Order: sequence, then C-alpha cells, then structure tokens
Amino acid sequence: MGHSRREAILAVVGAATLQAQRQDPNDQERQLPIPPDPGEDRRLPNGKSMKDEMAKRDHQQALKDADDLISAAKELKGELEKAGDYVVPVSTLKKTEEIEKLARRIRGRLKQ
Repeated sequence: MGHSRREAILAVVGAATLQAQRQDPNDQERQLPIPPDPGEDRRLPNGKSMKDEMAKRDHQQALKDADDLISAAKELKGELEKAGDYVVPVSTLKKTEEIEKLARRIRGRLKQ
C-alpha cells in the first residue's frame, strides 16, 4: 500500500513540474516583484537613511525621557523632605511608579 502512495505523490510532483516548465515566458511579467532585502537600508523620500533618522528620533526621545526622569526624581525628593518622619503620602508612591516607568522606557530604547 505504501508503494502506491509513493507513486501517486511522484506523479503529482512530476505533473506540477511539467506544468511549471510549460508556462508562457510572458507570465514572468505577471509575477510579483521581489521584496527588498530586509538588511538593506531603505531611504526616505528626502534621501536620508531611514535607520539613521529612526536612531536620531529614539535618541531625542531618550534625552527627553531622561529630563523627565530627573525632574520626577527632584519632585520625589522634595515630597519626601516635606513629608517628615514615618509618613509617606500616596502621591509619593505614584511618583516612584512614574520614575520606574520612565527608567524602563529609557532602558528599552537603549537596548535596541
């Protein structure tokens, strides 16, 4: 029984091969274009490198997030100094969560 399956598979493969060889040479024009190489650097309409522009944008965003992180840390320090001993306001905890989120965002951009 395995022998007849093997023959059937070979017949189907052979028929497909023959069909592919019989195609009209004009059919090549109807084929889809080859996609660009993913490793190749694409250019923007203004001629600049897309990778360079993305890197610049990420760098600028990381600098902005770092400034936000610094100001949030200063605000946290001021709130802790005003709070006194043994008392931690809820706003202080929210500020620490904001600082953690900014730090993770900066780290994520730098890892890319």
